[in-house]
Amino acid sequence: MQLQALKAGFFSFILPAALALGPLTVFADSYSEQPQVQAFIDMMVDKHGFKQQELVVVFNEAQRREDILELMRKPAEKRLQWYEYRKIFLTPARIDGGVAFWKENAGILSKAEAAFGVAPQIIVAIIGVETRYGSNTGRHRVLDALSTLAFDYPPRSEFFTAELEQYLILAREEDIDVVTTTGSYAGAMGYGQFIPSSYRNYAVDFDEDGKRDLWNNKMDIIGSVANYFNRHGWKAGAPVAVRARVEGDQYNTILELGYKPNTVLDAMRHDGITPIEPMPDELVAALLSLEQEDGPEYWLAFDNFYTITRYNHSPLYAMAVYQLSEEIRGAYEQSAHFND
Repeated sequence: MQLQALKAGFFSFILPAALALGPLTVFADSYSEQPQVQAFIDMMVDKHGFKQQELVVVFNEAQRREDILELMRKPAEKRLQWYEYRKIFLTPARIDGGVAFWKENAGILSKAEAAFGVAPQIIVAIIGVETRYGSNTGRHRVLDALSTLAFDYPPRSEFFTAELEQYLILAREEDIDVVTTTGSYAGAMGYGQFIPSSYRNYAVDFDEDGKRDLWNNKMDIIGSVANYFNRHGWKAGAPVAVRARVEGDQYNTILELGYKPNTVLDAMRHDGITPIEPMPDELVAALLSLEQEDGPEYWLAFDNFYTITRYNHSPLYAMAVYQLSEEIRGAYEQSAHFND
C-alpha cells in the first residue's frame, strides 16, 4: 500500500467528487441494492453519523468474491498436518529475512521490548509469518473481502459484519482509502495483518506523529504488534513451549482439554507427561500432539503460547511462530557473534 493511497482518504476526496456528478448509477448486482446491505447502511448512518449517499457509493464499488469464500471454507490450519504446515514457515529464506529485519530495526525492537515486554524474536516472527516482513500484505481489496464475508458467508456473517463496521470507522479515523486498500482474504491489513477491530483497538502511534500507519511506518508496525501481545497477556521472560515425553495412556485425558493451559506440571507428571527440559512444577500448561511424518510429537504449551493463539486461533500457527522465532533468534545471535 503506497503512502499516497493511504492519504487519499476516500471519504474526503473521492466521494464528494462522485456525488457532484449527479444521480448515482446503481448496478444490477450491486451490494448497495441488497436489503441486508441497505439495513447495514441505515445502521451506519444512525449509529455512526455516516452519510447514506456516501455509503451507497462505497457499496456500489464492493464486489462479491467467490475465491474468498473458497479460501474461508478451506483454511490451511484445518487441511494440513503439522509437518506440512511447518514447511511453509520454517524456511531458510524466512529465517534469513527475519535476521535482516531484526538488524534493520534493532533500535525499534529494543524500544518496543522496553515498552511492552515482548521479545524481539516474537515480534519479528509474527511479521515473518503474516507477511514475509511486509513483502506480501495482501492482494484482496478489504472492502470486497469484508462485504463478501459479511453478506455472503452465513457461518461468520455476524463477525464480519462487525468487522466491516469497524473498517468503515477506521477508514474515516485514519484517512484510509476505503475502496482501494488491500489486505488478506479475511480483511487483515498491514505488516502485522490487523483486522479492523484490532487495528482500532491495538494499533499504536509509536513514533507519535499523529497517525497509526501499519503499512509504511516501522515504528508503528513493531509497536502495534508488541502492544497486541502485551494487551493479550504476554509475560516477559516466561516460557512459551517445550517438548515433552509421554508414557502410558493417562496423558490422553490432558490432551483432550485443548491448547489453553489447564493443568499444573506436577499433576501432569503423575499422568505420564514429562518436559524434556527442567520446568517448575507449579507452571500451568496444555498438552499438544503435533503430527510428524513418523508419528506424533508432544509439546507442553504455556500461557505465552496461548497468547500467540490470540493472534490466530490455531495451535499450528502459534507453534510455527514460536519455532520460527527461535530459529531467528539463534541465527541473529550467531551473526552478531561473528561480527564481534
